[in-house]
Amino acid sequence: MSFVERHGLWSAEQKEAASRLRRIVEDQDLETIRLAFPDQHGILRGKTLVASEALASLESGCGITTTLLAKDTAHRTVFPVFTSGGGFGMPEMEGAADVLMVADPLSFRVLPWSPSTGWLLCDLYFAGGSVVPFATRHLFRRVLDQLGQRGLDFVAGLEVEFHIFKLEDAKMSPEHAGQPGQPPEVSLLSHGYQYLTEQRYDQMAPVLDLIRRDILGLGLPLRSVEVEFGPSQCEFTFKPTKGLEPADTMVLFRSAVKQIAHRHGYHATFMCRPKLPNVFASGWHLHQSIVSRANGENAFMAKASDQALSPLGRHYLAGLLQHARASAVFATPTINGYKRYRAYSLAPDRAIWGRDNRGVMVRMLGGANDPATRLENRIGEPAANPYLYMASQVLAGLDGIDRALEPPPPADTPYETQAPALPKSLREALDALKADTFFREKLGAGFVDYYLHIKNAEIERFQAEVSDWEHREYFEMF
Repeated sequence: MSFVERHGLWSAEQKEAASRLRRIVEDQDLETIRLAFPDQHGILRGKTLVASEALASLESGCGITTTLLAKDTAHRTVFPVFTSGGGFGMPEMEGAADVLMVADPLSFRVLPWSPSTGWLLCDLYFAGGSVVPFATRHLFRRVLDQLGQRGLDFVAGLEVEFHIFKLEDAKMSPEHAGQPGQPPEVSLLSHGYQYLTEQRYDQMAPVLDLIRRDILGLGLPLRSVEVEFGPSQCEFTFKPTKGLEPADTMVLFRSAVKQIAHRHGYHATFMCRPKLPNVFASGWHLHQSIVSRANGENAFMAKASDQALSPLGRHYLAGLLQHARASAVFATPTINGYKRYRAYSLAPDRAIWGRDNRGVMVRMLGGANDPATRLENRIGEPAANPYLYMASQVLAGLDGIDRALEPPPPADTPYETQAPALPKSLREALDALKADTFFREKLGAGFVDYYLHIKNAEIERFQAEVSDWEHREYFEMF
């Protein structure tokens, strides 16, 4: 029996998808297939196999090193992997041992920008068949199962802002290499400051058209392409989808955009606030609702004309607010991202909600008998790991439902309303998560400690660097 059969890893739907996959590989004469898993940062890592080898490993899995789960944002291994337990307290993780990437056949795609190449998302398992506890796609699936046990499904639509620049100098001289290497030199595609004008859109249209065609060719549920207020800034939005799909869409979208842009001489970045003159911060707004599996009805939709949300929707909203500080690190996991939380900036700075108000953390849209009723959380940055971002939302919402929490009144003046402040730094966000017993219980103490360790390593590297501000402030004065 294969690894998949022995451990019962595929559903009937996945088995059928695997058969289709094999036919497509043969019919389209694919040469290679990329096997990739989303790491702790939401970055795709994996191996490229020639098509015959990829098909042979489909049900047996493909070995890949556990050190990929031990890396910070500079791709530095920050756990002592050659000690007992590898720094994880687990013998399976020591010595840079392998785990197995097992393909999810439902995720299979052919790359439009590389037509001889297939693409598969994978899940991680130990050799004995148990789930690798640090794999975030698994973690989100486990959270979704909690919803499923209640006869409910998570639905999410994505609004993702990011920047696309013309690549002027990729900085590929040997002295530019490092961990991390030198960032490229870029120039603008538009001057910005003309929100949603035809003129600015047309200036960026050549690259936006390239990306749009390939994103649709990839089968992602693209809804709109827009120019944002900032120079060289744009936004792609995606139709609402259920369960795991919106998170998969986000990791595939980010990776695809960067690949497509680079192949055509552009640099795309999902960094929240690049250090370039006049550039605006980018956010990731997550539209979410809960639907009934029995009849597909939106469980947030109010039936009474004087209500904005159903009782379940109100409780879910209250849970998001209750756990806003502790979950902030999952929505905004970088040092840079906290520079976006500023008053009067169309970004939130405190845990509040409002009806169709873009200054609040959670914007409520819809109303009585409106099947499109939803909550738009505006806290996220586009660099967030979507599996952790969405898992934290569902868990917080379920806690609000289970405890029948009620939200405060909506905020009409979001930057004046008294409410708990969102963390002002990654360090503050990590401290909020560390002190929170709820996520430690729901995600597991092992995972929370693992994530805190990686993010603290990022902060320690940052604090060891002398910034331009420090040099300018003190070098002459003292």
